[in-house]
Amino acid sequence: MTRLRVGVQCPNVKKEDSSSTTRHHRSASAYEGLVGFSRAVRRGSRISVSLSAPIDSDGETVEGDAYVQAERCFEIILEAVEALGGTREDVVRTRMYIADASDWDAVSRAHGEFFRDIYPASTLVIVKEHLDPRWRIEIEAEAEVLT
Repeated sequence: MTRLRVGVQCPNVKKEDSSSTTRHHRSASAYEGLVGFSRAVRRGSRISVSLSAPIDSDGETVEGDAYVQAERCFEIILEAVEALGGTREDVVRTRMYIADASDWDAVSRAHGEFFRDIYPASTLVIVKEHLDPRWRIEIEAEAEVLT
């Protein structure tokens, strides 16, 4: 019979820093409570921001073209990053999802206005549709807070 030694750490696996805590940020989206997710989560130096739709502070869809809606999504993302101790400069990745390929230019312009001097890794994906047909875009992001 083989016995396992308790407390032995495999040399290729990093042990989680016990001082690392998880912090959550919530927004006005009704979907967060319904589905059971946070707008953003920070663990250690990493902040992950969930897919963000163009929803105002009252939980209503922001009416407008793809540019206006992208601006709102980026505002939501930066609010979440800042609420968890990060800044715009800490954003290292964005992922943008559009249902209409012709929106790529407007969305790209908005991205450039928010991140032109930061140059995060970025992906633009064309999807079949969004949960709400009024949404032109949804965006998610990741940040790494260096101290």
